[in-house]
Amino acid sequence: MGFNELNSVEHYIIHQLSGLNLNSGIISEPLTPYGVQWVYKSPQDLNRSVNEVLLEQDLKAALVRLNPEIAAKNELADEVIYKLRAILISVNQVGLVRANEEFFKWLTGDKTMPFGENNRHVPIRLIDFDDINNNTYIITNQYRVHHRETKIPDIVLFINGVPVVVGEAKTPIRPSVSWLDGAHEIHQVYENAVPQLFVSNILSFATEGKELFFGGIRTPLEFWAPWRLEDEDERLAKLLGLGEIGKEMGDLLHPKRLLDILQNFSLFSSNNKKQRIKIIPRFQQYEGANKIVERVKEGRIKKGLIWHFQGSGKSLLMVFAAQKLRRMPELKSPTVIVLVDRTDLDTQISGTFNAADIANVETTENIRDLQKMLEQDTRKIIISMIHKFRDAKPNMNTRENIIVLVDEAHRTQEGDLGRQMRAALPNAFLFGLTGTPVNKADKNTFWAFGSEEDEGGYLSRYTFQDSIRDGATLPLHFEPRLVDVHVDKETIDKLFENFKEEAALTDEEADALNKKSAKMAAFLKSPERVAKIVEDIAIHFREKVEPHGFKAMIVTPDRYACIQYKEELDKYFPEEFSKVVISTSANDDYDFKQKWGVDKSQQERIIDEFNDPILDLKFLIVTAKLLTGFDAPILQTMYLDKSLKDHTLLQAICRTNRLFPKKHYGRIVDYFGVFDDTAKALEFDEKTVQQIITNLSELREQLPKAMHDTLSHFDGVDRSIVGFEGLELAQNAIKSDEQKDAFAKDFKYLSKLWESLSPDNILNLYQVDYKWLSQVYESVRPASDNIGKLLWMTLGAQTTKLIHENIHVGEIHHLEEFVLDADVIEDIFNNPDPKNAKKLEKILVKRFKKHEGNPKFKKLSELLEELRDRAEKGLITSIEFVKELCKIAKETVQAEKELAELIQEKTPKAALTELFLELKTDQTPAVVERIVTDIDAIVRVVSFPGWQKTVSGEREVQKSLRKALLKYQLHKDQVLFDRAYGYIKEYY
Repeated sequence: MGFNELNSVEHYIIHQLSGLNLNSGIISEPLTPYGVQWVYKSPQDLNRSVNEVLLEQDLKAALVRLNPEIAAKNELADEVIYKLRAILISVNQVGLVRANEEFFKWLTGDKTMPFGENNRHVPIRLIDFDDINNNTYIITNQYRVHHRETKIPDIVLFINGVPVVVGEAKTPIRPSVSWLDGAHEIHQVYENAVPQLFVSNILSFATEGKELFFGGIRTPLEFWAPWRLEDEDERLAKLLGLGEIGKEMGDLLHPKRLLDILQNFSLFSSNNKKQRIKIIPRFQQYEGANKIVERVKEGRIKKGLIWHFQGSGKSLLMVFAAQKLRRMPELKSPTVIVLVDRTDLDTQISGTFNAADIANVETTENIRDLQKMLEQDTRKIIISMIHKFRDAKPNMNTRENIIVLVDEAHRTQEGDLGRQMRAALPNAFLFGLTGTPVNKADKNTFWAFGSEEDEGGYLSRYTFQDSIRDGATLPLHFEPRLVDVHVDKETIDKLFENFKEEAALTDEEADALNKKSAKMAAFLKSPERVAKIVEDIAIHFREKVEPHGFKAMIVTPDRYACIQYKEELDKYFPEEFSKVVISTSANDDYDFKQKWGVDKSQQERIIDEFNDPILDLKFLIVTAKLLTGFDAPILQTMYLDKSLKDHTLLQAICRTNRLFPKKHYGRIVDYFGVFDDTAKALEFDEKTVQQIITNLSELREQLPKAMHDTLSHFDGVDRSIVGFEGLELAQNAIKSDEQKDAFAKDFKYLSKLWESLSPDNILNLYQVDYKWLSQVYESVRPASDNIGKLLWMTLGAQTTKLIHENIHVGEIHHLEEFVLDADVIEDIFNNPDPKNAKKLEKILVKRFKKHEGNPKFKKLSELLEELRDRAEKGLITSIEFVKELCKIAKETVQAEKELAELIQEKTPKAALTELFLELKTDQTPAVVERIVTDIDAIVRVVSFPGWQKTVSGEREVQKSLRKALLKYQLHKDQVLFDRAYGYIKEYY
């Protein structure tokens, strides 16, 4: 028996989690041996109809078991189930995320019912979190659910009769099919077709047996994440096979883990478009937060240092940790203090806490308020600023259940803040979080947070390499431009000496530093140099950033340079394309403050505007503000003209590494010369940090080999043959699925390089070959978009542009040919034109040839021959000829209609196949079946009942048909287009 989804991956998952081998029917111990386990039940044994998603018998039994009031009066369980059903039904009105949020309140025991004495409200428990053996855990497969249509997810997991996990298994045999195909099916198909199944969802997962990825409801595919085991051997991870994902899956889907995610790691927040979103943790956030919690529970070591690379989600890690600590009864209502960045309290972190509706959060901007709260023994989450501890008195509070989480912990070396914090809160737990590694020379930071018992001084580490591997962040490339405006080495070294204190400077401090080196400032801000750089920025942005839909940030030496850059940039772009974001101080003159000052609410508006792809704001011009704690995934390019080093440099450049659709990397364009010596710019004990950013020119060196590898799939194919014939030769060279997938893999790598380098001059050498490869790729790409999502990905903007060059869609109005229908015939009849008559005659001849064996058409063919004969002998005028011709055409149309009625049982696909075979000449390729499959797949996606009667329906179908024909370079054949469209209209 061969492998398929069912007998390998799906059955493997069931075997891993429940111990039952469905291939042999033997039950063994589950491969995740500790604690409670899943019990397999076949879909037939679940005792439900396809319209129900809850296993109501199991749910009722759990309600009776876990709630004494319901145990005393069983029928009360029906009232609870009625409420839960109402939430399932409401999903169509309120949306999936809000319905899930409401259901979670029931799952976590936050809801009450008047079941107590004298109708007193009592909490209702659907799940026992204290003794997890008290719950039932069922796994099933091929679970049929009907809502608008019937869908059959591969794996569904139930806790107490409530579906909490949906999994999709894909075949491990075909190289192009990956976990992403399963995730696409869950996210795009199931969540929309059967949303009720996801109203109680904790998470969903997808695997093809090699990799396991998971995501929450409505999580875009690019944010699905892998689950890794923390002590995993790196070499084994690279050799992932079915055995390896078994460990990860057993860990992620263990009931204990799922209940922890449900109770402590599920957040509901609002994005900047005010839409509700659900957030579940990536594994490094889960692991980091739990290490903090475990250390506090244990109570032995009072500190810990957590290094998680910039952009990998530290703010959320702090939210998860704070939330879980506050909920733990054994900690007796602890106080959690979150200390943020020294320049601005209103950072990502306070924003994250506020957006996630975390209960009992207070923010305070001065030490007196903080002191007062601690003296009054406030038991909440308090958000304040690190540098406020400069004024802290010793022994502000000596309680042990105070936990301090410090963001950007490396800053605490300033003024020995760590020691002051420890003196003020002598028995508290101090945890430092940093996005950059801490150098051993930063003794204060290690003294305050690092424990000698932790390997390398870190309680938890998640490096740059880890975050790239997991797709949590994007790679970074730098591009040195205008080397003649770079600052010379000696001066940079001197500047870096001045910069020893490492602190992120405020806007005013940056001004002050520049004043110290007046000569330097004069060079940096000389009008000629700034004009040259801004002209280059305008060229670079138009060529490399704007076509992809990304935005940019310009980092200048000081606040006055920001204004200089803005004024210069306005010569190239409309004024609204750029905004300066700087702070002003009491010492600034009134006019400067009036014109350039940006308050908190204005800054928020500017950031929202910048994050919106549709709005005009393309550039932010800054010097110190927004270089830390600023999250804008659309920001892809940073134009850097400022001396930055180590932590500050790393934090700044990582503004560009966030995930965003079709963004492959973050780019730093270096005008200052910071990266002329990368090792000096990123001086860390942790040498791997120097690999964080690579020169874009290294990609240039990889291009020739990538092009050679991709072309090698077509050895012996004559690439000078264009159109249909050339495509057929190329397709014949990669006939099997394996060959196609191998080509797709190489082409994907090549196209990433191409998009990254575009419009570099080196590409001109390869333009012809790349265009040819792009067209071959398009022509062999699977017809339906949900096959091989990872490999057969959407092409980048530059590649798409290349494919569509020389294809002028506008020309389709100058029709060379026309379809045969009653209106056209009528038109020719009323406006006799010999040219049109000739075309009509040709079409009729082709039609008669198609119906060769049919006596009716044979007769019409003879009538046409007779008419032609009379015209040639001059027996009839040309107008009479056209009118007689139209009569025959009308009869032909009628005869075809009658024939169509006779063969109405014919499938749409068969009809299209017949059409293409009829039009096939010696020159057309032998890919008729493929063309028909493509058209059939696309049309089925866009068409809907009655589409023929709506303008939008017709437009969508026409657009899809032209797209399908474009793959085979047939889009310019108007007769073919019209005939195919006629058939689609008739048969679909």
